[in-house]
Amino acid sequence: MATSSPLRVALAGLGTVGAGVVKLIDANRDLIERRAGRAIEIVAVSARDRAKDRGVDIARFAWEDDTARLAERSDADVVVELVGGSDGPALALARATLAGGKSLVTANKALLAHHGLELAEAAEAAGSALKFEAAVAGGVPVIKGLRDGAAANRIDRVYGILNGTCNFILTKMEAEGRDFADVLAEAQALGFAEADPSFDIDGVDAAHKLSILASLSFGTSPAFGDVATGGIRQILAADIAEAASLGFKVRLVGVAEAGTEGLFQRVHPHLVPVDHPLAHVSGATNAVVAEGNFVGRLLFQGAGAGDGPTASAVVADLIDIARGEFGPPYAMPTASLTALSPADSGRRRGRAYLRFMVADKVGVLAEIAAAMRDAGVSIESLIQRGAEADGSVLVAIVTHEGPERSVAHALEKLRGSPSLAGEPLWMHIL
Repeated sequence: MATSSPLRVALAGLGTVGAGVVKLIDANRDLIERRAGRAIEIVAVSARDRAKDRGVDIARFAWEDDTARLAERSDADVVVELVGGSDGPALALARATLAGGKSLVTANKALLAHHGLELAEAAEAAGSALKFEAAVAGGVPVIKGLRDGAAANRIDRVYGILNGTCNFILTKMEAEGRDFADVLAEAQALGFAEADPSFDIDGVDAAHKLSILASLSFGTSPAFGDVATGGIRQILAADIAEAASLGFKVRLVGVAEAGTEGLFQRVHPHLVPVDHPLAHVSGATNAVVAEGNFVGRLLFQGAGAGDGPTASAVVADLIDIARGEFGPPYAMPTASLTALSPADSGRRRGRAYLRFMVADKVGVLAEIAAAMRDAGVSIESLIQRGAEADGSVLVAIVTHEGPERSVAHALEKLRGSPSLAGEPLWMHIL
C-alpha cells in the first residue's frame, strides 16, 4: 500500500459529471490508490447550489461559494474544473489554478478550443499538469492514445463521430424512418439533447473537439476558428433512405488533415460507406480514427458522454498526476507547436451527395444538370422521387470525384432559382 501523501483535489462543479467523480472515487478508492501509488482525496468543492441533493454526501468536503477560491486553497494540489463555458468562471478558475502552481484537470472542450494554447503555456511555465482526457469522447482514452500511445508516429489524418447527440438522432432517424424535428424532441425528452441543442446539432461541440484532436495529432497550435462547421438540421428521413439505397449511412463527421497546403478542419454531415467502421457507430457513441504512418489505422470507440464514462476520464487524469506523469498538454512543448494556415477546401477532391427540393415542373432537371455541367461537375447518378404533399419533388445527385470548388460553383449558379424550394443539401462522401 502506498505511503506517500495523498493527492488533494478541489472540485468545481457538482453536476452529473462532478457527482460522478465523487461516486467513482468512493467506489474504487482502494483500486485507485494502488494504481496511483497514493490516495486521491477530494478536500473542497464548489457549485451553484449547496443544498441540492446530488445522491452523494458532500457535507464531508469544505465548501466554497466562490468557485475561484478553490485555486487559492493551500490544502489542494489540483483543481478539477467541471463548470463549463469557454469564458467566465471556468476561464478565471483555470488561469488562477495554473498561476498558483497547481495542476488543472478539465472536461471543458470549449475552454480548450478557445484558450488551450494560453493554458498550456501557463502550465509549462508553472511546472504544473494540464489534463483534459474527458474533454473529447467522454470515457474513450483518445487523448492519451494520441499523446502517448501514438507519440512515435506522424499522424496524417484524424476523423470521427465526435457528438453523441447528433449520432443518437441520425441513427434513430435511420432505424425508424422519422424526420429530424420529431427525433430531436425525443432526444430532449430522454436527456440526450439539451433544451437548447444548437451547440450539438449545429456542429459546434464537435468542432471544439476536432480542434483539440488536430493539435494533438499534428503538433499544430489549436485553431478552432478555422474549423468549417456544419450541422444536421437540414437532413431529412428521405436523405437517410437515399443514402441507404446507395450503400451509405449518414453521420456527422469531423475531419482534420495537415499537409503542405495547410491545416484542414471540417465538421459536416457525411455519407459513410457501410463497410467503414464509422458506419456501425450507433446511438450516443463516439468514435475517433487516427491514421499513423507506422501504426496504421487506430480506432477509438466508446461512450462519449454520461456521468460514468466522463468521470472515468477525469479520475484517470488525476491518477496520472498522482504518479507524477505531467508531460506537455499537446504532446510537445508549446514552443514546438506550429501555426498552419487553413487549407483551401476548394482544392480538395471527393464525391458529393447533393439533394434538392424542387418545383414539380418541366425543365427543372435540365436546369440543375446544366449548372453541374457548366461548373465542371460530373454526375454519377441522379434520382428523382415522387411529389411530396406540398407539391415539391426530391432530386438527389451523387457526383463523380472532383474538386469541391466545382460543386460550390454549381450550387452558386442555382442560388435563388425559382425552381428550388429551400436550400440544397450538400453532404461529402467519406
